[in-house]
Amino acid sequence: MEKAAHPRTARPGTAHARTAHARTARRRRVGGLLGVLGALLALMLAGAGPASAHATLDSTDPAQNSVVATAPQAVTLTFSETVSLSSDSVRVLDPAGKPVDTGNPAHADSKGDTARVGLNSGLANGTYTVAWRAVSEDSHPVGGAFTFSIGAPSDTSVSTTALQGAEADSLVAALYGTGRTVAYAAFALLAGVAAFVLVCWPAGATRRPVQRLLMTGWTALLASTVAVLMLRGPYERGTGVEQALDLSLMRTTLDERIGTALAARLLLLAAAGIFLSLLVGQLGQPPKPAAPAAAAPAEDADAGDADAEAAELRALEQRAAERPQREARLGLGVAWLVLAVALSATWVGADHASVGIQVWLALPFGILHLIAMALWLGGLASLLVALREGVGAEVVDRFSKIAFGSVAVLAATGIYQSWRGLGSWGALTGTEYGKLLLVKSGCVVVMLGVAWTSRSWLARLRSAPAEAAEVQRAEVPEPVGAAARSEDPVRQAQLDRQRAATASAGRERGLTPTRAGLRRSVLVEALVAVAVLVVTTMLTNSPPGRVAGEIKAAGTTAGAGSTAPAAPQSQPGRTVELKLPYDTKGRTPNAKGTATVTLDPAGTGPNEVKLALDGTDGKPVDVPEVQLAFTLPDRDLGPLPVALTPAGTGRWSGTAQLPLAGTWVVSVQIRSSDIDQTTPTQQFKIG
Repeated sequence: MEKAAHPRTARPGTAHARTAHARTARRRRVGGLLGVLGALLALMLAGAGPASAHATLDSTDPAQNSVVATAPQAVTLTFSETVSLSSDSVRVLDPAGKPVDTGNPAHADSKGDTARVGLNSGLANGTYTVAWRAVSEDSHPVGGAFTFSIGAPSDTSVSTTALQGAEADSLVAALYGTGRTVAYAAFALLAGVAAFVLVCWPAGATRRPVQRLLMTGWTALLASTVAVLMLRGPYERGTGVEQALDLSLMRTTLDERIGTALAARLLLLAAAGIFLSLLVGQLGQPPKPAAPAAAAPAEDADAGDADAEAAELRALEQRAAERPQREARLGLGVAWLVLAVALSATWVGADHASVGIQVWLALPFGILHLIAMALWLGGLASLLVALREGVGAEVVDRFSKIAFGSVAVLAATGIYQSWRGLGSWGALTGTEYGKLLLVKSGCVVVMLGVAWTSRSWLARLRSAPAEAAEVQRAEVPEPVGAAARSEDPVRQAQLDRQRAATASAGRERGLTPTRAGLRRSVLVEALVAVAVLVVTTMLTNSPPGRVAGEIKAAGTTAGAGSTAPAAPQSQPGRTVELKLPYDTKGRTPNAKGTATVTLDPAGTGPNEVKLALDGTDGKPVDVPEVQLAFTLPDRDLGPLPVALTPAGTGRWSGTAQLPLAGTWVVSVQIRSSDIDQTTPTQQFKIG
C-alpha cells in the first residue's frame, strides 16, 4: 500500500527521482556556500580593528593645547598623507569667535601633506580655536579642531557653525555624485557587454542593438569622466558650478591623485575605442563555410569508409574556417582583460583601497570587485538584447556560469572591503557607511533572488527543444514593386504597412513565452542593479565607519535606558578618574587591560591629563601607539587630540583644552601590535 501511495519514490531511477536528487544537491551546495560566506563575514568582522582610510592630523605648529609666549605669524598643520585645500580649509578664531587668519591656506614649503595659514598681527592673549577641513588622498573630506593659547589660557565661546568649514555646493555635489554613478554604470556596460560578446555570443557583434550598447557605454564613460574632472575643483573648494570651467582649478585637480587617475582613464578610453572597432570588425565577419566534399559513388564497395573520410574532411575544413575567428577572439580577450584591469585601477587607485591597512591586498581585491560587477551587470544588459534577438539556451547557459563566478568574487571581495571599512559591528548600524552597506547588501540579496527565478526560466527553456535552439532570422523577400515608389498612394501606404509589420515580426520572433518570461526576470534584475550602482557611489563618497561610529554608539548607549551607566559628573576643582577597559583582540600581553584617564581640575579651560595603561594583572604595560582625544557631540566640537608626553612604562601626561561645558566623550586609541588596535570610549560631564 505504501508503494502504491508513493509510486514515484519506488523508482529511484526515474527522471523525476533524478531531478529531485539534483535539486537537493543544488540546494545543499548553495546552502553550503552561503554558510561559508556567512562564517567568513563573522570571523572577519568579529576580529576587525578600526581601519585607517583617511588623512589624520599628525602635528601642529603651535602645538595642540600649548601655551606660547608670543603670537605666532602662522598656523601649520601636518597630516599623515597628502591633502587638498580650499580657500577656507583652515580657520583660526579668537576667544570671541571672530576670525583672525589671513585666509587662503596653502601647502607649507610645497609639501602636499601640510597646510599653513597666516595670522593677523597684534593678537591678544587668550585661547584660540583652529578649525580645519581638507580632502584626503582617497578623495574624501576630513576635518577637526584644536586649541592653543597665547600668553595664558582663557575662556572661549566659539560658534558651532564656524567649525563646519567649507561644504560642497549642493548643485555641484549632486552633479558630481551623478557623474560618478554614470561612470560606474558606463564601465559595467562597456566591459560587461564586450565580455558577453567574446565569451557567450560572438555572433552578437553583428547585431545593431549590441553595437549600440557598446557605443553607449563608451560615450557615457567618456562624458562622465570629463564632467567629474571639471567638477572636482568646485566640489573640493565648495564653490559654485560656474567654477567648473576654471582652468586653474582643473590644473590643480590634475596634479592630485584623483586627477591623474581621471586623465589616465581618458587615455585608456582612446584605446578602448580602437578595441571596439576591432571587436565589431573581427567578430562581425561570419566564418567562411567549408567547401562541401564530393559525394562518393553509391556502388563503391568502400562507400562507408569514404563517407567517414568525407565527414572527417568536412570537420577539418570547418575547424580551419573557424580558426581565424578563434584566434581573433583570443587576442581580443587578452586586450579586453588588460583594458578592464587598467580602467578599474583608475577608480581603485584613488579611492578607499589606496590608503589604510593592507593596501597591497586591497588594490587587487578592488579591481576584482569592479570587474566582477561589470561582468554581471553588463552581462545582464547584453542578455536582455540577446533574448530579444532569439539566442539559444547554450548562450544563456554560458552567461549563467559567468554570473555565478562573478557573484562569488563579489561576495568574497565585498566581505573584505566591508571589514576594512567598518572596523566593528557597531559601525554597521551606527554610521552612514554601515547603513549604506546594509542597503547595498539588501539590494544584492534581492538580485540573487531574482537571478534564482531566472534560472527556473532557463530550465524551462532547456526542456523545450524548439525554444532552446537559436532562432535564425530569415531574410523576408521584399514584395514585388516595393523597391520603387508606387504611383498609387493607396498601394504605397499598403506597402509601407506591410514592410513595418514584417520588421516588427522579425523583432518579436525570438520572444516565445519562455523567452519572454526569462527576459522579464532579467529586466527586473537589471533594474535592481541600477540601485546597487547608486548605493555603491554613495558608499565611495562616505567615510568608513571607525572611531566616529564608536563615539556615537557610546553617546547613544550612555543616555538610553535605566541600566546605562550615567556619565561621571565633575565638580569644579575636583579630579575625575575614568576607567576604560580595552581589548585589541591580539595575543600579546599588552592586548587586554584597562586605560585610566585622569583630569585635573575637570573643568572648562586647560586640564592636566594623565593616561595609564595596566594589563589584566594590574601591572603597567607599554604599547607601540596610543592616542587620546576629547569630543563634545552636542556642540559638534572635536575630536580635540591631546599631545601626550611619556612619563614611564604605560604612563603619559599632557594638557587638554576643554573650552565648553557639556557631556564630553573621551576616546583612547590603543594599538598593541602592527594590526591589533581598539578605541574604547566613555562619557563624562563638565560643568
